[in-house]
Amino acid sequence: MKTNKLTLALAISSILSGAYAQAQEEAATPDQQAKDFEQIIVTGTASGAAVRKVDASFAITNLSAEAIKKLAPKSTADLFKAVPGVWAESSGGVAGANVFVRGFPGGGDAPFLTVQLEGAPLYQPPTLSFLENSTLFRIDETVAFMEGLRGGPNPVISNGQPGLTTNFILKEGSEITEGTFKYTTSDYDLQRVDAVVSGPLGDGLYYMIGGYVQSSPGIRDAGFNSEKGHQFTVNITKELDNGEMNFYTRVTDDHGVWYLPTPLVEGVDNEYTQMGTLTRQGSIQYGPDGTTESFDFGEGRGWDGSVSGGKIQLEFGDGWQFSDRFNFTKGDANTFGLVPDGAPVQLSEVADNGSSATGAVTGDQYDGDTLVQQIGRWVVLKEIESFTNDLALTKQFDAMKWTFGLYTSTFSAKDWWSLGNQSYHVVASGGESLTGIDCNDNADSCGWNYDISSTGDGSTRAFYTALEYKPMDELTLDVGVRRENHQIDYTVDEGLDGVVDKPVTYDEDTTSWTVGANYMLTDNSGVFFRANDGSKMPYFDDFRDNYGSFSNGDDLIFDVTQYELGYKTAGDNFSLYATGFFNEVESSSTTIPGAPAVLSVTEAMGIELDANYTFDFGLNLNLNGTVQDTEIKESGNADNIGNEGQRQPGWQVRLTPSYDVELDGGNFLTLYGTLSMVDDRWSDNGNTVVLDGYSKIDLGAYWEVSDQLNVRLSVDNLTDKDGLTEGDPRNPQAPNGRYIMPRSIKLSVGYNF
Repeated sequence: MKTNKLTLALAISSILSGAYAQAQEEAATPDQQAKDFEQIIVTGTASGAAVRKVDASFAITNLSAEAIKKLAPKSTADLFKAVPGVWAESSGGVAGANVFVRGFPGGGDAPFLTVQLEGAPLYQPPTLSFLENSTLFRIDETVAFMEGLRGGPNPVISNGQPGLTTNFILKEGSEITEGTFKYTTSDYDLQRVDAVVSGPLGDGLYYMIGGYVQSSPGIRDAGFNSEKGHQFTVNITKELDNGEMNFYTRVTDDHGVWYLPTPLVEGVDNEYTQMGTLTRQGSIQYGPDGTTESFDFGEGRGWDGSVSGGKIQLEFGDGWQFSDRFNFTKGDANTFGLVPDGAPVQLSEVADNGSSATGAVTGDQYDGDTLVQQIGRWVVLKEIESFTNDLALTKQFDAMKWTFGLYTSTFSAKDWWSLGNQSYHVVASGGESLTGIDCNDNADSCGWNYDISSTGDGSTRAFYTALEYKPMDELTLDVGVRRENHQIDYTVDEGLDGVVDKPVTYDEDTTSWTVGANYMLTDNSGVFFRANDGSKMPYFDDFRDNYGSFSNGDDLIFDVTQYELGYKTAGDNFSLYATGFFNEVESSSTTIPGAPAVLSVTEAMGIELDANYTFDFGLNLNLNGTVQDTEIKESGNADNIGNEGQRQPGWQVRLTPSYDVELDGGNFLTLYGTLSMVDDRWSDNGNTVVLDGYSKIDLGAYWEVSDQLNVRLSVDNLTDKDGLTEGDPRNPQAPNGRYIMPRSIKLSVGYNF
């Protein structure tokens, strides 16, 4: 697995740099509509002020609404694959993805991901068990664009996320009343309607209203409408003489089946799901008295809640600027799943009579050579709430800009879990549970259970300052410092016996910083260097998993140090962004909630490439690539020292071509696709199980029938590849894995007015 990946990366970068230098000489005419050097970003600056992407002194990716449609993401996390340096395992369904960035270690969820809406985090903790930020957001026609910031000034601004911050910006109204109505269907019987309309309400007052309603049996057919939901968004904008105010509310109720690792045996492929009409409903036992309760496990994972907030941006005389970004999030993010436990076995090995057993639902008899597997019915009920406010005041001097900011967030989570509840199920799509097996018929005789009730409240208050200085026109220097206070009050009742086993009161401070230098070689090309030091602060689950293991609270603050060196250039029809990075990250991980965590220190180095070129004859090429090398330098498990970090590929490449054909009448037909290639990965930090690399082809076509009517067709996983995104994170040695989604086809018809 160890190769000289950086040598390969630098060679690729050199080749691309030469090609793009030649492209600059052959650039398109100045009247071309979309010039790469004019791309604007709003994420990454202390005040949220817009800057040209090519002027930024950090690595950031921006995706327009049209680019998002061409990528046709199956979930919010699926979109993050288009961000260099990011590895997103989105094969679990509409929610509950695992997202990794730049070799940062992790065993699941997304501990180094923050999702923002209009510049404010949706929820202060990046990850709680069974909840990562992308679960709280759904992409629809109301999104104008998304930006993904890696490293850079992240440790100082917003919630101090040292890894990846993704920021979604909503569409706003204008003086023109306009809208879109779109119907979408698929080969897996998706039924979805999207609509958005915007326009003026008065003098300088505008609105945008939109949303969707959808349902389907899922890409992996569960035999019932296993994915369904709706969303509604209102965005009001008021233009002022010296700025703008914007207020929004976004209400979502959307969930889908939780797709889990499946047994890697003959007869199981990428369409397999244990969920079905025979397994959708089931009972669990919990607590010291063995209380029995039934649940609908077809509800899977999702979000039923709202995010409401806004932003105010004002300019005053003498170079003063004021900005305030805020939101309030409240709702339920529950999880219901059928979780595999160990390897499949023949029924004869576990049946009471040694030869057969009976279907618990159908009454069918199953022979002894039938493959069966222990499946746990897991229930996680999670209620969250948060309020976040980020206020910044900026003063512009002749050659210097100074920002002072105050970031505050209060947040809470109430959890009720019952994990375990195993019983043997038939290994078949929707395979039922059986009777005639002692483990199934007597709950106390099989597997393990972990039941908890917990409640936690927390707050984060941070003062930050950022200074930007231009000693000359070509050179910009910047420095930022953040001082943060982090408080947690948390109690856990393990066993649901009414006794608090883990009371926590925590109050600690930490300091983060960033320094950067940006030198422009020309108006549209330059180099930058950045160093930063940030922290991953502890949240509720960190205390539960590490309770009593450390001498003081400082031991739970994990340090993250990063260095970046970047080159960027852009012209009328091309752009190239190449960023080399090195980081050292402290972290903790656990395979099963409630088990003791393992601490580690991981180093990673690599290079990210984001290149785009548009030819005169209508062909556009985009290349997104990452090459990285990780090494575990320290670990609570000595056998892991020197190994590569788990579940992250050494390299990944995405090539996305699109071709525009002008039709009679001035309308267009656009053909596009994406070739994704992924290297081998280790399933575990012990480097004992290899997940083979794979390639995947997606295709699409967009036909502008008229100025109002359009048709879009997209095919995901054209060749129906069955690549694995992960093994069994709860038992790495078990022969289980989670496949990428099978081939699927979507067709949408839209009407613009």
